[in-house]
Amino acid sequence: MPLFQLILIAVIQGVTEFLPVSSSGHLILLPNLTGLEDQGVVIDVAVHVGTLLAVILFFWADVKVALAGTARLLRGKVDTPGAFLALCLAIATVPVVLLGLLLHLTGLNDALRSTAVIGWTMLIFGIYLYWADQTGKQERTANRWSIKHAAIMGLWQAVALIPGTSRSGITISAARQLGYARHDSAKLAMLMSIPTILASGVVLGADVAIHADMAAARDGAIAAAFAFVAALLALGIMMRLLRTVSFTPYVIYRVVLGLILLVVAYS
Repeated sequence: MPLFQLILIAVIQGVTEFLPVSSSGHLILLPNLTGLEDQGVVIDVAVHVGTLLAVILFFWADVKVALAGTARLLRGKVDTPGAFLALCLAIATVPVVLLGLLLHLTGLNDALRSTAVIGWTMLIFGIYLYWADQTGKQERTANRWSIKHAAIMGLWQAVALIPGTSRSGITISAARQLGYARHDSAKLAMLMSIPTILASGVVLGADVAIHADMAAARDGAIAAAFAFVAALLALGIMMRLLRTVSFTPYVIYRVVLGLILLVVAYS
């Protein structure tokens, strides 16, 4: 694959994975609207690995606590903040894993990869993000995450398997509706992304292990590196801005893009 296209895919994935604008939707639109060849499963896995490493590094303090808690959770103990965080993350991940496997095994995920679907989800869930952000209270912090709220956010996260919805966008919307502050809503959404991206990578990685060759591995390494850098920069900028700015700029982008895509799809 040409270097320019690899970098373009990596940057799109890295920037949009954690912004509430849908990385999967943008990656599907790239070949749909430009005529470029589809990047395929190898590059998909690679850019996901890049963004996974970025979010782990950015939230390493919380990840380290969750990892220590996971060890206790596996022993049946939920007696530390880390173990409770690990439990909440596990609960939040179950719905998206189950639905993701169902879509993967039935092939229904391919049926959703259309410009029209992405246009509608961009528009509808962009409006939902605006409503949740404007009406949600800002009284809860990430340290007050509960099992009930983890389950609710996990169910919403599963909806993001529909391209254009945005995994981060829908989980942030759910958190804002539940009363979490903007910065804390984004933090919880980012932490939820770690086991979700990891699970997705395992499923897709099985195909890669069977079909990949040296050329594909080289392309994947390049894409992963650029996705890592782009994701790290996007995370830093977004988390800093959320201390003073609402999600409205992302909503405007989603609504405008959604309307454009619907015009393209139905014209």
